[in-house]
Amino acid sequence: MQRLFALGALLLAIAVPACAAPLTVAVAANMQYAFADLQAAFKQETGQELEPVYNSSGKFTAQIMNGAPFDVFLSADMAYPEKLHEAGFAAEAPKPYAYGALVLWTMKDLDLGHWRQTLGSSAVGKIAVANPKTAPYGRETMHALAHLKLEAALRPRLVFGDSISQTNQYIHSGVADAGFTAKSAVLAPQMRGQGKWVDLPRDAYQPIAQGAVILKHWLQVNPQAAQRFYDFLYAAKARAILQRYGYLLP
Repeated sequence: MQRLFALGALLLAIAVPACAAPLTVAVAANMQYAFADLQAAFKQETGQELEPVYNSSGKFTAQIMNGAPFDVFLSADMAYPEKLHEAGFAAEAPKPYAYGALVLWTMKDLDLGHWRQTLGSSAVGKIAVANPKTAPYGRETMHALAHLKLEAALRPRLVFGDSISQTNQYIHSGVADAGFTAKSAVLAPQMRGQGKWVDLPRDAYQPIAQGAVILKHWLQVNPQAAQRFYDFLYAAKARAILQRYGYLLP
C-alpha cells in the first residue's frame, strides 16, 4: 500500500507541474501591449499561463546565451533569434510572426504634417530613439534618418532609451519633445488618442520582420506547451490581434 501511495504521489508530482507550470516568454519591448491580448487569448483557449518578461531583443539574446531560463523568445527582428539558433540555443530556425512599422510620436502640439521641418526647428529639443545597438526599432530608425538625410542634423538632439518601452516613457512623459517608436504603441488602448503621431515612409527603412523561437531550455521541461504557444502565435486569432496593433502579417 505504501509503495502504491508513493507511486501515485510521484506521478502526481510529475503530471501537475507539467500542466500548471507557466511558460516564461522573453518578449521584445515593442510587443508589450499586443502581448497582453495574446496572453489572455491563449489562456482562454488552452488554460496555459504565460509569464512575459519585456526588454530589448539584444539584451535578451545576451541573457539567453548566458543561461537565462526563458522558454520562448519573441524578438523584434530576425537577426537575434537566428544568432541563438546558430549558437544552439533554439530548437529550430526562427520565422517571422509579424512585421513592425515605425512612427513619429509626440505629446506636444507640433506640426506633424511637415514633420521633417518640424524636427529641425527650434520647437523641438530632445528626440527619443531606442538604442540602435540592442533594439531593432532603434536600428531601423537610424536607417530611416540616414535615408531621409536627417541623421546629421538631428543627431545632437537624439536621446536613446534602452528599449522601445523606455523610449515611449521619454515621449509620453515629455522628457523628449518627440520620438520614434513602434506603431503598436500608439495603437494600444492605453495610449490611443494621446498625443499625435505620423507613419514614417515605408521606403525609408527595411520592414521589421519579427521572429520567434522555442528555446532549448523548455524542451527539457514541457515541449508540448511551448509548441502549442508557438503554433498559436501563427494562427488566425493571434494574427487578428497583431493586425489590430498595427503589425503587418507575414
